Amino acid sequence: MSDNRKGIRPQILTEKEATTEEERFQNDVLRPILKMQNDLLFAIFHRMMAKRKVAFDNLSRQKQEQQIDHSLSQDNRLRFLLLGAVIGQFTVEEYEQFLKMESETTRRIMSMMRERLKSGVREW
Repeated sequence: MSDNRKGIRPQILTEKEATTEEERFQNDVLRPILKMQNDLLFAIFHRMMAKRKVAFDNLSRQKQEQQIDHSLSQDNRLRFLLLGAVIGQFTVEEYEQFLKMESETTRRIMSMMRERLKSGVREW
């Protein structure tokens, strides 16, 4: 079965050559998916803030960043929704590769997502 998911991902140039399997996976798979899913990730995050009755848009930038950190570390439902938006874009082969290094890759996804949400605060 042909999978067109890879073809719709944005191309991201990296500064240095990846040295580990995890770094290659991050640069070749995770970064393009996170960039492609950016608007959806923000929509999910903002919806969960509204659902949790957090007046996120009324917070200072510093408080928003603290709320992002708190939410991503404490709110398992939010974490799983955001993680699912990324994993749902994997091919079967990428998913199998993800499973081999699931703990480390999940940590990398959440770290990149945290930074993406924080940098997006400045833009929204």
